[in-house]
Amino acid sequence: MNTQNFNCSTDTQVLEREETKTASITKYGLIIYNDDVNTFDHVIETLIDVCGHDSVQAEQCTMLIHYKGKCDVKHGSFKELSPMCEEILRRGISAKIEK
Repeated sequence: MNTQNFNCSTDTQVLEREETKTASITKYGLIIYNDDVNTFDHVIETLIDVCGHDSVQAEQCTMLIHYKGKCDVKHGSFKELSPMCEEILRRGISAKIEK
């Protein structure tokens, strides 16, 4: 019979460190705010082009932006979201990154 020794506390510590790393990487959200200027089509196209949404997801986010005033359209690290936010702003849509 083969026996293997597992160190549960070490394995747990490694897992906890990995979860902490993951949590710190994805603790930001890219928020888009409603305005009276941009069309639904413009916002949908922007979400598809900039955030990589499919058409259904982009449409749902756009409806939330319209009816709720804002929507958290993407999660990730600040470094990942920053260029997306800049491009969305460049396209005339109100956006910011929040924790």
